[in-house]
Amino acid sequence: MNITKPTLILDEAKCKANIAFMAEKARTHNLVLRPHFKTHQSLEIGRWFKDVGVHKITVSSLDMAEYFAEEWNDITVAFPVNILEIDTINRLAKKITLNVLVESVTSAEFLLKHLTHSVNFLIKLNIGNGRTGLLPSNTETIDAILEATKHSDTLHFIGFLGHAGQTYKCRNKAEILKTHEQAKATLVTLKNKYKAQYPELIASYGDTPSCSVADNFEGLDELRPGNFVFYDVMQVQIGDCTYNDIAVAMACPIVSIHKDRNELVIYGGGIHFSKDRIEDQGKTIFGIIVHYDANGWNDPIPNMYVKALSQEHGVVVVPPTEISNYSIGNLIYVLPIHSCMTADLMKRYNTLDGNDITMMVNH
Repeated sequence: MNITKPTLILDEAKCKANIAFMAEKARTHNLVLRPHFKTHQSLEIGRWFKDVGVHKITVSSLDMAEYFAEEWNDITVAFPVNILEIDTINRLAKKITLNVLVESVTSAEFLLKHLTHSVNFLIKLNIGNGRTGLLPSNTETIDAILEATKHSDTLHFIGFLGHAGQTYKCRNKAEILKTHEQAKATLVTLKNKYKAQYPELIASYGDTPSCSVADNFEGLDELRPGNFVFYDVMQVQIGDCTYNDIAVAMACPIVSIHKDRNELVIYGGGIHFSKDRIEDQGKTIFGIIVHYDANGWNDPIPNMYVKALSQEHGVVVVPPTEISNYSIGNLIYVLPIHSCMTADLMKRYNTLDGNDITMMVNH
């Protein structure tokens, strides 16, 4: 593998192990695994999910739904429905089972007037994340949406959906589990409130930290984690995986060495990694440097990390005892802070054995 510029390397074995782990967890708890494909955005990687019995998926945009509709026929777009894309909605609904998110009467009424094919919808709830969705206490709006759609031949209510994104503020398993229980209870309580009226409705729940460490999913029907396929440094900090679970790393050429300040400059900047970061013991970290050999990467190198990113540059802090081990033109391997964003920016993967895996390109 001749690497000459920033390249996202995929450890296929680790990735498939992560997929198998989550599929087995869903089976154990009698849940549908509907993984979020916004992380990997690849038809080829998607097939690895089919190998473990996954038949339904989640995406973050209608463009992504169109891409995956080549090989998947039951897709949830986990983003508040954009009524301006009604032509795309109708085009997709003609060929697949399409599930969209509704959180306003306005959106529901627009769909009722403009749908030409059957579409399922879930009501998006704010179960603590605070980003979007209806508060579960807002039953007035929930009831209004259900009333407007109850006799529709094209728009069908199938359940409630929530994302416990607040787990990303956790820093250990105990915090994740506490947050998970609160979010789950909020979603399940509302499901139970409407169960008599809609006996088949589901509670769809998803975030990688909860789904990775929790074992109590009572009352839920569907899990939608996404990041777990690769994991990343942020997930290690949250407390739901180890460095050994991270399935992607960025190979970056060293372009400059500054021994006077124990720093390397790499070809690899914000347009490759994004500028997601973590704060750890007073340090701002944009990536963790790992040892690399013929079998891939393993343990992080202590106290060696990306401290700054500009558009193309990355500045790496190097322990004084390590700086002499590097030369201009060497590659170093960086675990990303947020693998979803890094993958989205890079648009392709190289596996450890040299295969090239492409992603969807247009968004």
